[in-house]
Amino acid sequence: MTLLLSDLHLGRGSADATRAAERDAVALLRAHAPDVGPDGAVVLLGDVFDQWIEYRHTAPKLGLRLLGTLADLADGGTRVLYTVGNRDPWHVDLLASLGVTVLTGGARLRLSGHDVYLSHGDRDLPARGALGRLSHRLLPLLRRPAMARLYRSALPGDAGFALARAVALGFGTDGTPSPDDAAALAASAHARLAAPGGPTIVAHGHVHEARLDAGPDGAYLNPGYWFGDRTFARLRADGPALCRWADGRALPL
Repeated sequence: MTLLLSDLHLGRGSADATRAAERDAVALLRAHAPDVGPDGAVVLLGDVFDQWIEYRHTAPKLGLRLLGTLADLADGGTRVLYTVGNRDPWHVDLLASLGVTVLTGGARLRLSGHDVYLSHGDRDLPARGALGRLSHRLLPLLRRPAMARLYRSALPGDAGFALARAVALGFGTDGTPSPDDAAALAASAHARLAAPGGPTIVAHGHVHEARLDAGPDGAYLNPGYWFGDRTFARLRADGPALCRWADGRALPL
């Protein structure tokens, strides 16, 4: 079995809201860990943190319970994959030191018997308008290691994190899904599925809408917005399913 969740956005909203989202995620991971076999994985599809600026010897005090759980899973032999999102692209050493595999772009992998393409989804959206085209050009540049090194060398840890948080608050959203973005990302996923030699499953996050579209070319899977909705996905040999975590148990959507 492969467990997929996305958009935990730890650090968003109040401290209590972040603690609740983190504790529920830890409970989910612990409940499902025994079912993740050698052909499966725990997959975090980006935006696990609402802001993440990691320095060589300093990291934010966010998600410590979650990070400890990921380390325990990796130490126990579970494959843990982390696809960076638009909110948390600048990981340096911490996740790797925990045994987590960090995917900085799209990746195509064999998971639970399926040919799966994974990415957060922000870079799979088509560029719309002048601002969208500019963003698509700038994002690859901003995510380069050299740019991260420049940022870290120019600003000390507290100042660098404060600036990232200010930008996130000033230009971010409240998490409400955009129907246009959700439709565009689904269309992009189905185009990838239908392409010659394409995967059988495309999994994205980003748009905060839990979705499972199965068709003749395969399935588009989006675990949805954990922070707000506590939705996630499971992938077994017989196919994917969407669920919601409520009262300490998984319920089908």
